[in-house]
Amino acid sequence: MSALWSVGAGLLLLLLWVRHRGLEAVLVHHRWVFVCFFLMPLSILFDIYYHLRAWAVWRLHSAPRLHAQRVRHIQEQVREWKKEGSKRYMCTGRPGWLTVSLRVGKYKKTHKNIMINLMDVLEVDSERQVVRVEPLVSMGQLTAYLNPMGWTIPVVPELDDLTVGGLIMGTGIESSSHIYGLFQHTCVAYELVLADGSLVRCSPTENSDLFYAVPWSCGTLGFLVAAEIKMIPAKKYVKIHYKPVRGLQKICEKFTEESKKKENSFVEGLMYSLDEAVIMTGVLTDEAEQSKINRIGNYYKPWFFKHVEKYLKADRTGVEYIPSRHYYHRHTRSIFWELQDIIPFGNNPVFRYLFGWMVPPKISLLKLTQGEAIRKLYEQHHVVQDMLVPMKSLEKSIQTFHVDLNVYPIWLCPFILPNNPGMVHPKGNETELYVDIGAYGEPKSKQFEARASMRQMEKFVRSVHGFQMLYADCYMTREEFWDMFDGSLYHKLREEMNCKDAFPEVYDKICKAARH
Repeated sequence: MSALWSVGAGLLLLLLWVRHRGLEAVLVHHRWVFVCFFLMPLSILFDIYYHLRAWAVWRLHSAPRLHAQRVRHIQEQVREWKKEGSKRYMCTGRPGWLTVSLRVGKYKKTHKNIMINLMDVLEVDSERQVVRVEPLVSMGQLTAYLNPMGWTIPVVPELDDLTVGGLIMGTGIESSSHIYGLFQHTCVAYELVLADGSLVRCSPTENSDLFYAVPWSCGTLGFLVAAEIKMIPAKKYVKIHYKPVRGLQKICEKFTEESKKKENSFVEGLMYSLDEAVIMTGVLTDEAEQSKINRIGNYYKPWFFKHVEKYLKADRTGVEYIPSRHYYHRHTRSIFWELQDIIPFGNNPVFRYLFGWMVPPKISLLKLTQGEAIRKLYEQHHVVQDMLVPMKSLEKSIQTFHVDLNVYPIWLCPFILPNNPGMVHPKGNETELYVDIGAYGEPKSKQFEARASMRQMEKFVRSVHGFQMLYADCYMTREEFWDMFDGSLYHKLREEMNCKDAFPEVYDKICKAARH
């Protein structure tokens, strides 16, 4: 009883303090208060609901039975839109705040919202080594479903809440991408409801133009209702090697060298300054030295990027065995390193042991509650960007990131980019090794100004024939955008499939210059 009185008194004092300071001031300058006391508990309730729902679907085996019915409902909505005169563009009815992208889609308020309630694993085909899923299946949900069966997917993009649909219509990457490519390159078929309400399946051999045009199209060619993804056998552990490297040239040389080695199941780099990095390589294995097992995903463990930094500070190499699923979601608890800006003491051992089981707060809830003041603050003084550049331009690219942004850590993730049709492919006729350079945090560059600095970055990325991930803020003009991306197949299909009256062009949907 005394404990309840203490909690009640604490909450009362907190509310009085919030009232005294003003809610907006607290949300802007002491956001951790709101996150710790409200969003983290609410995130747990979200997780419990989705876990119970997934369990119920699995027990009742209802997903395959209901899938066809749900798809018919989507088709009916599209046909109803046509009967109404096709007066507005269509978009998914999923609220903008539920997406992992930090961008809030204002178009949801003016477009015809098509409700798409598709969030289940439909089929695991062990013979073909393919899993068929609905678009709202998340990475956390999919790995939890497949791993006990002895399977995983080749590319498991980092954060638990990333969905299959978002990773196909946008893009996704992981430290295995130097072997398998981007997430889209591990998919073998898509099923879409088109602007006329028809249901179409596409693959490299069936409606191949549509298959190659869908990735990066951001839902502007049709509504994704299912996808088939390759599976590979899962193993228990990832044997990971940590190698501190100093000097920018040596960092780039070592990272490039390891990225070309197909015997490495995983390659990743974390740069902590312009000339300090830790290069990590990993291999899948079922055997492990018990004394070197590190269950890094446990709630009380240090955040992964902080754990890696210890090897740099001690200037020593190291070897560990991380359980595979812990490895796949190693950056989830700290949202890479974004959470340190929201909860500055989040990696403190006391906080981790007492409250780490509630971390991380849902990105969707952070978006929903950020308010206009925080949104503007983030827009002007915060970057979340992934630029994909040829590996041969890595050193020049890092120098550009340092001058224009000066944000650390920087994430380095290599990937192979095949010369397939579509919006994103190498400049030449052959497959090329690329690297994702991820910058997340508050720029320390004195001349940083959001629009001007990002336009400078975008100009550089175009000059080396690179690409900008479309989940982030994009400041390019329409001409610049289509200079970066190959729109030939995309525009051809939009014309052939009568998409122009049904869906906005991808540029109009995601670029700031079009949305303001």
